[in-house]
Amino acid sequence: MAKLLSCILGPRLYRVYRERGSRRSRPEAIESSQGALEPSWESYYQPRSLEKHADSILALASVLWSISYYSSPFAAFYLYRKGYLTMSKVVAISHYAGTMLLLLAGIACLRGIGRWTNPQYIQFISVLEDAHRYGKPEDKRKLSSYNFDFRSWPVDFRWDEATSRSDSRSVPLLRAEPKHRSAVNNFLHTVKKLPCQIASYIVAHTIGRRMLYPGSVYLLQKALMPMLLQGQARLVEEYHGKRAKLAACDGNEVDTMFMDRRDTSEPHGKKLVICCEGNAGFYEVGCLSTPVDAGYSVLGWNHPGFAGSTGVPLPQNEANAMDVVMQYAIHHLGFLPEDIILYAWSIGGFTATWAAMSYPDVSALILDASFDDLVPLALKVMPESWRGLVTRTVRLYLNLNNGEQLCKYQGPVLLVRRTKDEIITTTVPEDIMSNRGNDLLLKLLQFRYPKVMAEEGVRVVREWLEASTPMEEASVYSRYEVEDDWCLSVLTSYQAEHGDSFPWSVGDDMTPEGRRQLALFLARKHLQNFEATHCAPLPPQDFHLPWHL
Repeated sequence: MAKLLSCILGPRLYRVYRERGSRRSRPEAIESSQGALEPSWESYYQPRSLEKHADSILALASVLWSISYYSSPFAAFYLYRKGYLTMSKVVAISHYAGTMLLLLAGIACLRGIGRWTNPQYIQFISVLEDAHRYGKPEDKRKLSSYNFDFRSWPVDFRWDEATSRSDSRSVPLLRAEPKHRSAVNNFLHTVKKLPCQIASYIVAHTIGRRMLYPGSVYLLQKALMPMLLQGQARLVEEYHGKRAKLAACDGNEVDTMFMDRRDTSEPHGKKLVICCEGNAGFYEVGCLSTPVDAGYSVLGWNHPGFAGSTGVPLPQNEANAMDVVMQYAIHHLGFLPEDIILYAWSIGGFTATWAAMSYPDVSALILDASFDDLVPLALKVMPESWRGLVTRTVRLYLNLNNGEQLCKYQGPVLLVRRTKDEIITTTVPEDIMSNRGNDLLLKLLQFRYPKVMAEEGVRVVREWLEASTPMEEASVYSRYEVEDDWCLSVLTSYQAEHGDSFPWSVGDDMTPEGRRQLALFLARKHLQNFEATHCAPLPPQDFHLPWHL
């Protein structure tokens, strides 16, 4: 009976991975001695008829519940207008709801019976129970042969396993300095702003975060589930990916996938690329494939509320998740910070710049199709009359201040700008000067090289940024007669004399022509154009490490 109860309460099983023979790469066709292709070492789990039909009913109920949840404010308003929210009507509705819950509980029991009669599921549930009960490496290795509902996966690493930080709730974020007021004025200001703050909180925690992170919406995840399962199977099959659950300091759980190339012949295998996905990206089908195909060791993770990760994707939760991912890479996987490269696409730039700021010894930072600040992009998609509410909501609850965090990092940086980007432009995709990646570059260069990036330097860099093709870039570069060797020698001499710490005062005693040359040289070294739209994957051959002296 204990096993039957485990089958009733157990997770849904999606796939069973079976390795046939020695560990080998899947891209090549494998032929048996008879000349026929060897079967794949993975397969979908085959549920019995009773479990299959019960699962379908419960999945439909889950989708209907999600739709009801999102439409509940409108439904409540409609019921109120129709007079259905009286005590007698509410009691009747609660009776119907109770009956439905009992029916669903019965269907769940039937599903458990179907699983109980399936030897394949019985074997899986035994392995899962052993992994939870004993936690031995051998048990977890057996468990990695299954793909199932990640909520039941045992925790592989906790945030406090290798840190002495006393604050167990959150990691630090950059926040605006509070304005100094007297106690009376501060109280009056708080009371005056209270309605606006309540409105901002409601907007941020309802439509705001779902618009900002649509990948956290359950219905979208349900629609993408077959694609996510296939992508995960590819990572496990072809690249021997190792899935793990990390527990962050706020109690959220982070779904990760690690591809280890350190023991292979890949020239970049000793370097680890940690990937930070976009607002509707998952490691199963996201930017992770670029460094994987380029031959690096790669660690991918999903945002809070995405796929197997729990929680909601707010800035503090994002930073907490990124922190435990970094701790896992360093203390569990055994990579030195100097061997870690941070690679982010789009909104992933927030967690990548936070990690670069908080772990300053990381090797490099690559930001693809990212932006400097969320406010201009939020104002672009919202009505003009909402400007005040939108700005306040973003600053208080959704403040993705990538540019500010980026300037706290002292290491090599490369920005990839999409020349046809339709997402992070504030006007139209054809207007390349409205791409917020330009502002990210200018903020970085103005912080690191303030003397070079004076008025003249900013002007020529903006002129260079207007170029959307390699030919136009080269035309601007040659017009100002930039001598790369001279620029490099100036920067090398300054570094030898004054050290690496930014900001540099190089260019202070230089002619305007020299500063213009340096400005263009530095801009070209820190930004790479890619002729594509926002969502086009970056080809492996275009994945370059940042320039450094």
